[in-house]
Amino acid sequence: MADLRFANLNSADLNGADLRNAKLNNADLNGVDLRFAFLSDANLSDANLSFADLSSADLNGANLNDADLGYADLSSADLSGADLSSADLRFTYLCNTKLPETFKLNSNRDCMNIGRWAW
Repeated sequence: MADLRFANLNSADLNGADLRNAKLNNADLNGVDLRFAFLSDANLSDANLSFADLSSADLNGANLNDADLGYADLSSADLSGADLSSADLRFTYLCNTKLPETFKLNSNRDCMNIGRWAW
């Protein structure tokens, strides 16, 4: 299990990385490429994931409590079972995203805007 608490991984390429059960709380993951990454049961609480590409990532059971997900791409990501307490998904890209059943948000709200997000 990786312990990357408080790490600065700003703009890193972690495409397909296996970070299951990793400790990434308070890490700076701004702009990180986490496409197809395995982050199930990872602790991402208080992490900065703004502008991160989490498309097709496995975040099932991940702790995203108080994580900054501003302008993150969560298309086709699996967040079922994730802790999204205090998570603000207003400025995230959602298309074919698996959200926890209790989360009341349209998981396909941005599918019509593919290719239009300029960030």
